Amino acid sequence: MNVYTTDKIRNVVLLGHSGAGKTALAESMAYLAGLTSRMGRTEDKNTISDYGKEEQKRQISISASVIPLEWEGCKINILDTPGMFDFVGEAEEAASAADAAVIVVSGKAGVEAGTERAWDLCEKNKLPRMFYVTDMDVDNASFRKVVDDLTEKYGKKIAPLHFPIRENEKFVGYVNVISQKAQKWQGKDVTDMDMPDYSKEYLETYHDSLMEAVAETSEDMMDRYFGGETFSEDEVRAALKISVNSCDIVPISMGSNILCQGTYALLDDIVKLMPSPLNKKVAGISLKNNEIFQADYDFSKAKSAYIRKTIVDPFIGKYSLIKIMSGVFKPDDMIYNKDKDIEEKISKLYILTGGKATEVKELHAGDIGALAKLTAARTGNTLSTKANTIEYGKAELSKPYTYMRYKAKNKADIDKLSQALQKIGHEDQTMKVVNDGENRQTLLYGMGDLHLDVIASRLKEEYKVEIELVQPKIAYKETIKKKSDVEYKYKKQSGGHGQYGHVKMRFEPSGDLETPYVFEQEVVGGSVPKNYFPAVEKGMQESVLRGPLAAYPVVGVKGILYDGSYHPVDSSEMAFKMATIQAFKKGFMEAGPVLLEPIATLKVVVPDQFTGDVMGDLNKRRGRVLGMNPTGAGKQTVEAEIPMSCLYGYNTVLRSMTGGRGDYSYEFVRYEQAPSDVQEKEVAARADAVAENNKED
Repeated sequence: MNVYTTDKIRNVVLLGHSGAGKTALAESMAYLAGLTSRMGRTEDKNTISDYGKEEQKRQISISASVIPLEWEGCKINILDTPGMFDFVGEAEEAASAADAAVIVVSGKAGVEAGTERAWDLCEKNKLPRMFYVTDMDVDNASFRKVVDDLTEKYGKKIAPLHFPIRENEKFVGYVNVISQKAQKWQGKDVTDMDMPDYSKEYLETYHDSLMEAVAETSEDMMDRYFGGETFSEDEVRAALKISVNSCDIVPISMGSNILCQGTYALLDDIVKLMPSPLNKKVAGISLKNNEIFQADYDFSKAKSAYIRKTIVDPFIGKYSLIKIMSGVFKPDDMIYNKDKDIEEKISKLYILTGGKATEVKELHAGDIGALAKLTAARTGNTLSTKANTIEYGKAELSKPYTYMRYKAKNKADIDKLSQALQKIGHEDQTMKVVNDGENRQTLLYGMGDLHLDVIASRLKEEYKVEIELVQPKIAYKETIKKKSDVEYKYKKQSGGHGQYGHVKMRFEPSGDLETPYVFEQEVVGGSVPKNYFPAVEKGMQESVLRGPLAAYPVVGVKGILYDGSYHPVDSSEMAFKMATIQAFKKGFMEAGPVLLEPIATLKVVVPDQFTGDVMGDLNKRRGRVLGMNPTGAGKQTVEAEIPMSCLYGYNTVLRSMTGGRGDYSYEFVRYEQAPSDVQEKEVAARADAVAENNKED
């Protein structure tokens, strides 16, 4: 591929609902641009972007991929992203690296939850965008309904550039709203045709709305518009480009991916209307003087790049996908990774086309490429030079809230599993591994059940490690509500020195649920010598790790040693520790033991029409709704407190309830006494586990 300067580069992310046709559109673009000799199909497992084994097996996009195309003297870096909500992190990473977006909408399915999420992502990243409606070759596809729905949702900034012509229920051509001409497809080419009568009404409507939008780009244009003047095509296109770049106009086009119709016009619009990186502002911090470094994709400034994604593949190796923020990168350049404090030489520069790497001579500011085998490089790191060390802010990604308990099926694979998860974690910033030591479990966090299932499948297929995913234990705790007074005498005699330890203790609530225990002693007269006090405390320290009620950690207990006895020969630290452990069990169970459950503050953001359903469901889950706050754009934030145990599976339920339009987040806030039925269930589960262990023994 040729070397392209910044002004000739377009970085465009494809966004939209799962199944809308993003990957098929990318295939159509690649075919028309001459990158491939035939279009791949998802069902045939031969598309450029869905090259991963999991993607081919499931026939969905899981990772974002880059497809660089050459078109009309420009390089278009197409970033094809997953539409499934479980892989939103991939779409977020790609959107942060793009300079514009094409939101793909199925003309058959219409505006969906993924369409709205794509718009919100563009708003967050301030991306100029356009809509592309697919499936125009399908009988029940409706371009007009999509336009009406988008206009109702996002206002008059929605501006159709083309709309379809059908003959005998077949998609045969389109009307160009700017030129007001009808054109018909003849193979790959188009020829002029007479405009059907039914198209004239729509043309008038769409043309008027487009001219209104164009007129608003300047006072001069507005005066001319109200003066009855018409604008030339060149004026319309020039004004359109300005308005698209400022996000004041969002064009909408259409076509058929399967027939490769409409793709030519879309590629032309990307080149003519979408911004090059030169039109974008980007800044980092110069660590040399702690001042703002205004990179602005300027090729003449000190070289710097941001690692937007990492690929660690057992088959194709490790690649750091980069976006050049300033300067020009060439082989043999020395680069410095400030985050890892490593300086190394670039051996080769690549561009990736799906999973295929191609060597290139240089990459200019604004371009997207790849570096192989960078030592310790991670997603989010900045690459620059030691002389001009720069740091850029990291992309904001969604936080994972769905989690499962996991363990290796084969104990011999524990180390192998840890290394494999670490590698996957380098690629996937929305996966998180947490070691919950208190409950003796390791937790795998992801964006949803499908995300976790894909991780488990990748571990098995790529790294040859099998894991079990099961429902996690809830981090319950135990405490007491009353006081108790107990004694325990630990006495053993078996030849030689015996064992003797005798304690009398009171147990009561300490009032501090942040601390496991408080130990005090009120021994008088030396009934228990001072040198055994640490052993008594150690007994308490061990006892609170697994409570007598249901084997959960104990909090908020005060133990007071006030009397006891000892034997001058047989007493030992071990004996007093064992006596304390037994006294604790007895005293705890006599002091009104209760189970404490973790409570979280939950925020659910949903469209207005779903608030009633959400609150009703939260009530069923023992949630306490605290209130609702409008967040704009027809959405509400429902705030509630809810037991952590009742959040299991909430992600799936919320998506089902809201058609994928709801989001939630939560964080632990405190512990509260669990209801009696919850406590009884956990105590019974503990008894069953003990019985099962005894049976095995």
